[in-house]
Amino acid sequence: MRIDIVTLFPEMCENLLAESIIGRARARGHLQVCCHQLRRWGEGPHKRVDDCTFGGGKGMLLMAEPIAQAFEAVAEHTGVRPHILYMSPRGRVLDQEKVKTLAGYENLLILCGHYEGVDERVLEEYGVEEISIGDFVLTGGELPAVILTDAVARMLPGVLSEDVCFEEESHFDGLLEYPQYTRPSVWRGRAVPEVLMSGHHENIRKWRRRQSLLRTQQARPDLFGKHALTREDQRLLEQK
Repeated sequence: MRIDIVTLFPEMCENLLAESIIGRARARGHLQVCCHQLRRWGEGPHKRVDDCTFGGGKGMLLMAEPIAQAFEAVAEHTGVRPHILYMSPRGRVLDQEKVKTLAGYENLLILCGHYEGVDERVLEEYGVEEISIGDFVLTGGELPAVILTDAVARMLPGVLSEDVCFEEESHFDGLLEYPQYTRPSVWRGRAVPEVLMSGHHENIRKWRRRQSLLRTQQARPDLFGKHALTREDQRLLEQK
């Protein structure tokens, strides 16, 4: 997969995405990330990319033409039209189902907004999909773009050591992850649940499933209400 990020702060995105698992995945060729300075397509000697809003109001707005030129330059360079995303607080809130969908694309292009946002016409012209990471506002789209890239990248083959690394995590199947423990077996008087020390794989699997169900039911009833319970799930919840 290739992900292009168009931003006023490419170094900010690049530095974060060069580290840890994502950085190693890029070095090994499992993922290509290219961060582009929007001012490269700015107007005039000062490479201006923003202007005042029509109708008044405070703050500046990113202009349509530099963004359009950035989109077209990326498409020309790659030879394909990428699926374009705009990080915006008014977009659909990113969840694991959406992450799985985005991981199915070969090319994504992420636009990072700034100031008061972007000229609406460029979003309409290119059929841009708006994505939010939550019901709050940040100073720019760079951190959301990095979060989206990280979430999508770890779903790609070869990025994590095994698929089970993400298949058993919170939200992958609509439930929160079960509790996990490491050594020592007793820490400050708190012991690891005996079933996890038993070596009985089927009992461990059932315990983990039950804990995921209970944790989701208690902490995220909104997610639990959407989850289709199997007969085994119902039996596990009825246990005492």
